Amino acid sequence: MANSKSNTIDKDITKEDGVIIVNSDIPLEAKWYVVHTYSGHENKVAATLKQRAEIGGFTDRIFKMFIPQQQKIVVTEGKKRSTEEKLFPGYLMVQMIMDDDAWYVVRSTPGVTGFVGMGSAPTPLPESEVKTLMKFAKMEAPKFEAKFSVGDSVKISDGPFRDFLGKVDEVNEEQGKVKVLVSVFGRETPVELDFTQISRL
Repeated sequence: MANSKSNTIDKDITKEDGVIIVNSDIPLEAKWYVVHTYSGHENKVAATLKQRAEIGGFTDRIFKMFIPQQQKIVVTEGKKRSTEEKLFPGYLMVQMIMDDDAWYVVRSTPGVTGFVGMGSAPTPLPESEVKTLMKFAKMEAPKFEAKFSVGDSVKISDGPFRDFLGKVDEVNEEQGKVKVLVSVFGRETPVELDFTQISRL
């Protein structure tokens, strides 16, 4: 892929584990820089920057963008859904050759507030750090996002204790499970349930 000359195919690879590819022929002097964006605008900024690099003829200086993110399982209203969670909201990594023109193209992209660096100069990130983040974004198993905390009053919506009320005693985010204390015959009994089996009162 690195020495592929088919510009049209490579340029159209939009997202691959949070990586947006502008040009996959990357020279050795290209470095990764961190760009600060408005939080929630990371994808939009990346798409706009890709477009600007292609239209303005900067594909020889701007190569890839990376938005570190991770799959999370969110449980809402008893249903599980998978969502992408940004690891660093408001940040985008750009692999580029830093010169005045390329700096300006990135800096003037709508939604960008600046480069991260020492003083006024953008500081490149070590390649090893970027690789670690890419590996983490790719490999990390989906996590459950707990919408429950210890002490929450909940109603059980499924299983043998359906319609019972209880209090959350433990939350296990890794497995998407909670331990709920339910009053059975006047005694508090711990019951292990899935996030999908309870709703907060």
